[in-house]
Amino acid sequence: MQKLGDFKLPHFFNYPPYFTLQPVRDTREKQVQVWKELILDYCRTQKIFVIGLEEDFPLFSNPVIERSLSHEAREAFISALVSEGRAEWLGKGHRKCLILWHRIQDWADIILRFVKDNGLEDSVITVEEMRSGVECRGTELHGIDRAILMRALRLLEQKGKLAIFKGTSADDEGVKFSM
Repeated sequence: MQKLGDFKLPHFFNYPPYFTLQPVRDTREKQVQVWKELILDYCRTQKIFVIGLEEDFPLFSNPVIERSLSHEAREAFISALVSEGRAEWLGKGHRKCLILWHRIQDWADIILRFVKDNGLEDSVITVEEMRSGVECRGTELHGIDRAILMRALRLLEQKGKLAIFKGTSADDEGVKFSM
């Protein structure tokens, strides 16, 4: 089985037709499904939050079989993720995409579990500590994209689980949990 670093690639990755958009609807639906799963799984394990369609993203080509996805195929697979709420286009040009390997509500649940597991109920913590502090090392929150984290925190704020405090800079924004 071929690997990309420590990531095991699925068998279809070595099958040239999967790098060409398939014209038959049923076949294309299966193709789109396996690519969506591959993109989400790879981004989750590698902690990748943004994909540029015109950038050198490792999954978009396979040098072993000398195949690359066309721009049309890349956009089709990412658009399928967008339509399911698993990705969002950044800007109107559809050149970059925010990958949501967890939906915002799922990130909010992960934050609540993190707070409970670390005894942070009724505590104040900075946003940066949630992304890169000692407590978050080894958790899914470590290295989380700031925009995704802030959206999840705002969702929890709307639900009355926390309050976000503005600091003098983005680095010292704080969160007070009330659970």
